[in-house]
Amino acid sequence: MIESITDPTRAAVIRAYVAHQATLRHHLVVYLSGAHAYGFPSPDSDFDLKCVHIAPTADLVGLTPRPGGAERIEVIDGVEIDYGSNEVGAVLRGALRGNGNYLERLLGDLVITEDARLTELRPLLRAALSRTTFHHYVGFARSQLKQALAMQPPPAKKVLYVLRTAITGVHLLRTGELITDLTRLVDQYNLGAARELVEAKRAGERVPLSDDVWTRWRPELDRVFTTLADAHASSPLPEEPPDAAVAAVEAWLVDVRRAHF
Repeated sequence: MIESITDPTRAAVIRAYVAHQATLRHHLVVYLSGAHAYGFPSPDSDFDLKCVHIAPTADLVGLTPRPGGAERIEVIDGVEIDYGSNEVGAVLRGALRGNGNYLERLLGDLVITEDARLTELRPLLRAALSRTTFHHYVGFARSQLKQALAMQPPPAKKVLYVLRTAITGVHLLRTGELITDLTRLVDQYNLGAARELVEAKRAGERVPLSDDVWTRWRPELDRVFTTLADAHASSPLPEEPPDAAVAAVEAWLVDVRRAHF
């Protein structure tokens, strides 16, 4: 997957980095998040590796649990890598509560490496999706909007992050399908003009919008929040994850713990 979105030299650096991290923890999934997953990378975008790992069960049941997570930003041979990994138990608890960051790691498309057991987990998680995801997506979109308003005018990146977050949430609430790539959703949600923002973002991470472009897009951001609230109100998803779906996820986790003692 990584070879399809960057040059061979950078792909090799990322593969080697992931292989090294895999000697330190057992990855369930290594997922490429950030601008690459959202459909608007620029030449200076970093590679945002968000991972889920399985800690040895023996490390979790003692007096001082050692889940073995890690976060670091490194530049290796000119490639900036933002790596973070969380233990699968915490990730699943968060995902069942609607944490979109964790859901995107487990259900997203841009997978660099994965354990075979991810294939078993994904349908169980989809069956457990609920309206609780609204709170994550509206909260994250609001925080991005607050940052954008503080810049006046903001770079295209900040506006795109508001749009991406909100529309991913809208689509998930309406359909139960998780799509993080904004460019795949803009036409469906009457946001085709956002392609001008994508082109602006591809010129650089921090290039500000012109005043007239920002003035034109500011009311559109209010509209996507209304669309998100409407999607929450009319969502076919249950209010909370069904008990049977939660039990299935828990059974999967118990099997993993037994296998990784």
